Amino acid sequence: MRRYRWHAAVLLLVLVLASAVVIVLPGPAPAPSPPSGVPRVLVAMGDSTVSGEAAGDYEPGTDGTGGDWCHRSRAASIHHTGLRGIDETINLACSGAPSAQVGLGSTEQYTEGSQAARLGSLARQKRVVAILVAVGANDDPSFSHVLDSCVQAWLDQSKQSCSDSVGGEWQQRVDRMVPKVVRALADIRSVMSDAGYQPTDYHLVLQSYAAPISPDVRQGLRNLNGCPFREADLRWVRAEAVPKITDGVRQAARESGARLLDVSRAGVGREACSRDDATQEWFSRLSVRWNDLGDDDRASHALQESFHPNAAGHAQLGRCFGEFLVTDSRAAACLPGADGDLHPATTIGP
Repeated sequence: MRRYRWHAAVLLLVLVLASAVVIVLPGPAPAPSPPSGVPRVLVAMGDSTVSGEAAGDYEPGTDGTGGDWCHRSRAASIHHTGLRGIDETINLACSGAPSAQVGLGSTEQYTEGSQAARLGSLARQKRVVAILVAVGANDDPSFSHVLDSCVQAWLDQSKQSCSDSVGGEWQQRVDRMVPKVVRALADIRSVMSDAGYQPTDYHLVLQSYAAPISPDVRQGLRNLNGCPFREADLRWVRAEAVPKITDGVRQAARESGARLLDVSRAGVGREACSRDDATQEWFSRLSVRWNDLGDDDRASHALQESFHPNAAGHAQLGRCFGEFLVTDSRAAACLPGADGDLHPATTIGP
């Protein structure tokens, strides 16, 4: 009987101990998050309209060194936002960049590889607050080359105007551009996700393109010292080319869930050759780097700075971008305010 009593006591002790054991199951892994305790940064990606082409003061190594003509300027718009709480502004853009080089992959532009891959590495080291992207014009529209053909048509009157030679297929070019821009933005989202960011952890802003020229060119500047374009081509750029590419960018923003900054009308009245005084304009005129013409390696880039936002234009666009970021608007257009400077005017959706 004592033996059974002893067994019962042991069994009771085991049951008491078992009831005291708390089984702790592993909980869900913490959600990935951006790095903390690191500098907060703004990043620019894309092509010449944000790299700073024509703004001068280019970063070392981007003005032809080893074939790198990305022309990233210290005066580019990303450096002029005026935002507080930002420790650094970083420019990854490259003049002439197509969507494929902005996104992931092996495409290079002027010796530089994927901008998205560089963003992914950067996002692990610093806290990316916002990304400004301008891309698409160097895809099927090939806008800068079209402007070159407009100049060639002015030089050789026997040639067809660029509005006639390209105008009929412009919409088709823009339509082919849109999915490429969407793909590049998806790659940006992907590298940010891999770096631990949720879509709500940062702002992704897609910027459109401004018209660098208009029919309001001063008569005395319709020459090689200013803006050598035919009247029909000047009208086409403002009334058709830029509005259609803007619609394409808007569609890409909508499909990608990016915010839209419409700068298509940002330069009205400040285009190249719109004023007698070039310092009052926000876009470069026909620009020739005469010293480069004597260098075989640089001669083909001697006109690269023509018809882009200049330093004054970038300062205006940067302010507008900074003001837009602190709003809740999904889309806005940069337009002149009562003070003559650019400010974001809210639009309905991207």
